[in-house]
Amino acid sequence: MRKGACRRETKETQVAVSLVLEGSGRAEITTGIGFFDHMLEQLARHGGFDLTIQAKGDTHIDCHHTVEDVGLALGTAFDDALGTRAGIGRFAHAYIAMDEALTRAVVDVSGRPYLVWKVRFSQPRLGDLDTEMIEHFFRSLATRAKLTLHIENLYGANNHHIAESAFKAVARALRKAVACDPHAAGAIPSTKGILNE
Repeated sequence: MRKGACRRETKETQVAVSLVLEGSGRAEITTGIGFFDHMLEQLARHGGFDLTIQAKGDTHIDCHHTVEDVGLALGTAFDDALGTRAGIGRFAHAYIAMDEALTRAVVDVSGRPYLVWKVRFSQPRLGDLDTEMIEHFFRSLATRAKLTLHIENLYGANNHHIAESAFKAVARALRKAVACDPHAAGAIPSTKGILNE
């Protein structure tokens, strides 16, 4: 069973993350940002990950530091759980529809951090989460997990649906990309022979 964990403490935040890749979708998440908790629960449930996140941050200022540091800590936990990345599928994509919204996520668990973000929101906040911070979360996650991640909302009108379809699409793509490939025979899925650097 592949597991990862990360503790991150700064003057702005205290974040503890634990992750089990072969989980049941169980989530215990408290960040102090309700809508963000809801989105992280989608990531766990639809990714099939067991995920615990306890975060305290300077949300009296705004949500920026907490969202960023949760993304960094979660990405570190993913990198920890993946180890050398031997035997994984590596590449995957998912399309998720949520009512009128359709979002696509494509991931390469490549060891090379990169985010392409093509999602627009028509309002600045969803609950207590600034919508601009959703991109920042995924960028932080991709950086520390060493993922190439492309997320594109193809269409949609309801901002909640757009955000939630993005989290679900990433969850499903990650679920497939990090799964062990029975045809890989435990090999590193790269002609370089390395993926985690």
